[in-house]
Amino acid sequence: MKNILQIDTSPQGAGSISRQLTARVVAQLKAMSPQATVAHRDLIATPVSHLSTELIQVLRPTPGAVPPENAAVRAEAAQAEELLSEFLAADVVVMGAPMFNFSIPSQLKAWIDRVVQAGRTFSYSSAGPVGLAAGKKVIVVSSRGGVYAGTAYESALDHQEAYLKAVLNFIGITDVSFVRAEGVAMSPEKRREALASAERDIAGLTLAYPKAA
Repeated sequence: MKNILQIDTSPQGAGSISRQLTARVVAQLKAMSPQATVAHRDLIATPVSHLSTELIQVLRPTPGAVPPENAAVRAEAAQAEELLSEFLAADVVVMGAPMFNFSIPSQLKAWIDRVVQAGRTFSYSSAGPVGLAAGKKVIVVSSRGGVYAGTAYESALDHQEAYLKAVLNFIGITDVSFVRAEGVAMSPEKRREALASAERDIAGLTLAYPKAA
């Protein structure tokens, strides 16, 4: 039995390439493991607010400080715990991550700020940070209007895939795969090529995905 968490972050609705592909990835994984459960987190339909001063005081309390107590902060803290618990319960995370201005959507960043928590998904030791969320597989569905992978300027402009891999590694997740659709805004032909390439990536992931016991 596998628990799959599907995260969608594109505000483009039915026209979203990343949403189309996250659905395809999840369908393939379910075909391989029919008993797998799927939790779907749509960060557009149910937005996560950006961190506030009050919520920071709750999630990262200063020793001796009294955290604020009001209904709004309690609701945000409860949502943060729900997001974190949902993430920790997942064996496989399928993350839709379109490139917006060389980075990720702010909705996805807000989610990351909820689940990357000291003492829960990472800790510090005398030897440095230690990831506490190891053992998960993350499949990032990366959609991009232009072409960046393998280009001379990739390292300067890619604050999307590089950032996601870095933050996932930081919390202990090293099994990170990318389903990539690049050049989708360049021309209809490029869009078709990008989708075909992504489908090949998905087929490759299916072969490597372990069947349910």
